[in-house]
Amino acid sequence: MSQTAIEEEYSVDVKLLAQQNDAFRAVFPAPQNAGRWLHTQSVAAMGPTFVMKAYAAIGSYDDFNTDIDPYGDHAMGKFTIEGETVWFKIDCYDVDYHYGSDQPDNPEMTRRVLTIMLSRDL
Repeated sequence: MSQTAIEEEYSVDVKLLAQQNDAFRAVFPAPQNAGRWLHTQSVAAMGPTFVMKAYAAIGSYDDFNTDIDPYGDHAMGKFTIEGETVWFKIDCYDVDYHYGSDQPDNPEMTRRVLTIMLSRDL
């Protein structure tokens, strides 16, 4: 079995990373030691109902494919709410949120940041 690019670069178990990202997305607000959920000003400008719909959609999102999720780590997705394309991206940082995590599949060494944005934010 060949490794994916992310497995080669970081020596991580991508299936485990995907499971962890799925678990992180399923709980809002995120436990403090797990990470943070953020959204852009463009998302906020859509109003609180739109924001809550986006948060709920992310928690149940399962439409991962190779175009959106080429590494199979479930770190990015997109969907539509009220005619707007909404994207989310999970980045894995060190515990101080200063640098990317050297061990993104190790919850003791990693804090996730989930950012919600609109297409115009990209």
